[in-house]
Amino acid sequence: MQQDIQVTIVGSSNVDITALMARLPGPGETVLADSYQLSPGGKGANQALAAQLAGAATEFIGAVGNDSHSAIALGQLEDAGVKLDRVARTEQPTGVAIIQVDSAAENSIAVVSGANSTVTAQAVQAAGAIEGILVLQGEIPASGIKAAMDGATQRIVLNLAPVIELDREYLLKANPLVVNEHEAALILQQLDGSETMSTEAEPVIAQKLMAHGLASLVITLGANGCLVAEQGSGIQQLPAVKVKAVDTTGAGDAFTGAVAARLANGDDLVQAAEFAGKFAALTVQDHGAQASYPRSLQNL
Repeated sequence: MQQDIQVTIVGSSNVDITALMARLPGPGETVLADSYQLSPGGKGANQALAAQLAGAATEFIGAVGNDSHSAIALGQLEDAGVKLDRVARTEQPTGVAIIQVDSAAENSIAVVSGANSTVTAQAVQAAGAIEGILVLQGEIPASGIKAAMDGATQRIVLNLAPVIELDREYLLKANPLVVNEHEAALILQQLDGSETMSTEAEPVIAQKLMAHGLASLVITLGANGCLVAEQGSGIQQLPAVKVKAVDTTGAGDAFTGAVAARLANGDDLVQAAEFAGKFAALTVQDHGAQASYPRSLQNL
């Protein structure tokens, strides 16, 4: 597969501690889990692996600690050939995500940022030039996101997850903004300056986000596919690939990384989103985030 443009991910890297259980606990409740596993994760690292596996030469810029978790956090990226020269080692521990997954593949996640909190504007600027398509998420400080955007030379894929406060001018640099339906409503609330989050249908939220001046937008809808919007081209809904989901952890990151990879290889946004939907569908059929990402594109 031709690799035209590099993808650079500036973001988070974690170790996921995943407990598998019949059902998720309610507030104040203890539920016995069937098993647990340690595996690499973090939205930035997940997206970097997905972009590399989806056919783009990829670099990851982030931070890990000087601890045993760092080898787990970076191991699959290294094995896949992701460039890691600009991953900083810090006194803060490697980030950790504590994940619970039930028998219906639903999950709840708590994240301890650790070293990811050091990916500030100063750290990003010290890392040097941003090459190719830039991909960002919400698991590093806003100052680091803005510094990376300021240094970008090509289009920016912004997956603002979790949704954090970001200046309007930076939100509008996204091309595309990639979010799920809940995140889309929260970002619209930011842009509107509203005290309440919109409960309108996703196409309406998409229209309103685009009216604020976004160049392009993808709203992922899980089993209902995704919405793709571009200035001058309206809104298009793409269907989901129907599969039996085992674990949805990391599926959104797989989608975002694959979108960036296909844009880097010359696809338009609709083509990139169609490919990314197929790529992400393969990931939900196995447990874990990075471990579930397809190592071959033959079935795509």
